[in-house]
Amino acid sequence: MEEKESSKRRLSRRKFLGSTATLAAFSMVPLSLSSKSFPGEKKAVASAFDSNFGGVQIGAITYSWRSMPGGVDNVIKYCKEAGISSIELMSNDVEDFLGAPKNPMMGMYGPPPPPPPPVPGAVPAPAAAAPAGPPKRPELTQEQKDKIAKFNLDLKAWRLSLPMSKFEEVKKMFDDAGIKIHIVKFSPSRWSDEEIDYAFKAAKALGAKGVTEEIGEEAVKKLAPFAAKHGLYAIFHQHMQFATPGFSYDPFLAVSPSVMINFDAGHFFGSTGIHPNTIIEKYHDRIISIHIKDKTGPKTDPANMNQVWGQGEMPLADVLLLIKKNKWPINCDVELEYDVKPWSNAQKEVKTCVQYAKQILS
Repeated sequence: MEEKESSKRRLSRRKFLGSTATLAAFSMVPLSLSSKSFPGEKKAVASAFDSNFGGVQIGAITYSWRSMPGGVDNVIKYCKEAGISSIELMSNDVEDFLGAPKNPMMGMYGPPPPPPPPVPGAVPAPAAAAPAGPPKRPELTQEQKDKIAKFNLDLKAWRLSLPMSKFEEVKKMFDDAGIKIHIVKFSPSRWSDEEIDYAFKAAKALGAKGVTEEIGEEAVKKLAPFAAKHGLYAIFHQHMQFATPGFSYDPFLAVSPSVMINFDAGHFFGSTGIHPNTIIEKYHDRIISIHIKDKTGPKTDPANMNQVWGQGEMPLADVLLLIKKNKWPINCDVELEYDVKPWSNAQKEVKTCVQYAKQILS
């Protein structure tokens, strides 16, 4: 058994994709005829697919499909095509579907214009030094500021007038497709109290365990009471904070038992080089879900770089097999962040990631 698990840890993408038996299995072996339920929950509906492999629930954050058309119908389609039975739902996918006002900021900043063609015979100017950090956005005009202020008011009014039955209807669409929404990323800590209340009500109507937000002291203290009020969790995601000396989950978790973790194993490893299992083992009872991705480590050139699964250094198999071994009810979600080649698309890559995880866990 130990020899078998060790070989799974050494699984490479070349071996994974090069195996004709594996590829044949993807297209020929029938998938499970029923989807497994979360602990303590009833099955919503029989499903033609199930992405619970070896007791580990594999899913995806719908951010993974950001380069493709969004909306509830499309998310369900992508999940079916990838064989995914569980998701972390980005709030824009459901709010846009339900008719939220359009953000005037969308499309406001396009790519920079191309440089002018060279003048024949002119001496080329010396190349300018590359600016430090990301390019600065141009300052907004007063008209643009007014449009954004109006949008924020309109969006708040829309949210507070939307009946929760609309979210229940969306939940039924996912239930009928055999897909569980385990958390919703509203990121509402800077919203008004009324809108935060709306976010948790909507998450409950969608059948989720809680609302996701980026970690921070103010956000934790703001959202924890709302989570407790609604009997849900305020679930916090981190990026590269662990690379800062002294950073710990402990002060945040001490705020309330309603505070839980959405642990990004890829960002953790990429920024620290430390094995993610050190965090998972310590906080497994406070981790709702884990974002899974492949990365280079901080000492590799290029450092902390997203990679096609199996081409980086993130110990993907170790993470998945630890959860399988201990039977911890932690969702593991694909977060597709590496560059997708022109001959592929996000949907094909997510499907490949799911099958990669399946081969490790099966």
